[in-house]
Amino acid sequence: MRLLGVLGGMSWTSTLSYYRGLNEGVAARLGGLHSARLLLHSVDFDPVARAQHDGDWDAATAVLTAAARGLAAGGAQALLLATNTMHKVAGAVEDAAGVPLLHIADPTADALLADGHRRVGLLATRFTMEEGFYVGRLRERGLEVVVPDADDRDLVHRVIYDELVHDVVREESRAAYLEVVDRLAAAGAEAVVLGCTEIDLLLEPGDGSLPFHDTTALHVAAGVDWLCAD
Repeated sequence: MRLLGVLGGMSWTSTLSYYRGLNEGVAARLGGLHSARLLLHSVDFDPVARAQHDGDWDAATAVLTAAARGLAAGGAQALLLATNTMHKVAGAVEDAAGVPLLHIADPTADALLADGHRRVGLLATRFTMEEGFYVGRLRERGLEVVVPDADDRDLVHRVIYDELVHDVVREESRAAYLEVVDRLAAAGAEAVVLGCTEIDLLLEPGDGSLPFHDTTALHVAAGVDWLCAD
C-alpha cells in the first residue's frame, strides 16, 4: 500500500471523518485487518482561521507548506488536504512538498458529471463560495455553479465557523440550511455540493429537496483509490 500524507486540523471534526473514512475504505477494499497507511499532520486551526478572516493568506500558506514539507520528508508519496477552503493555496502546498496533491474538486466534478448534473449549487465557507479557486475549477470541467445570495452566504459561513468546527450541530441550523437548498433549487440548481468538510455533520443524503454531493466522502474515496492502486 502507498503512504498518503494527510494535512488536517481544519477543523479536527472533519479530520476525524477523513481518518475514519480512509481506514474504513481501505478495510472494505482489502479485507482482513488492513487499515490505511497514513501520515497525519493536524495543524492548530485557530491561527489559520484568523489568517483566513484577516485576508493574510501568506500566513495560512506558510503553516501548510511547512507541514507539507514535513509529510513529504516523512515518506508521504502524495498529499490529501483535508479541507475545501485551503485548496485556495493547493498549488503552493503541492510545490512545497514536491509530491502530488489529490485535489478535492476533481472527484467532486467527476461525480457530478457522472450523475448527469450540469448546474449545481454550492454550500461552503464564504471564501470557497465567493473566490475563484474552487468554483473556477468546477467551471473548467463544464459545470455551472450557483452560489447562495449574500445573506445566505453569511448564514452558511457563520454556522460552519461558530458551530460545526466546534462539533456543535443544531436543528435550527439544519432547517436554515435546507431553506437555502430550496432557494438554490428555485435558482435552477440540479444538485448541491456540500463544499465544506464539516457540512456532512449537519446534512445527510435525502435531507433536502436536491441530491447532495459530499466533498468529504468523495475526497476520501479518491484517497482510498490512490492508497490501494497497483
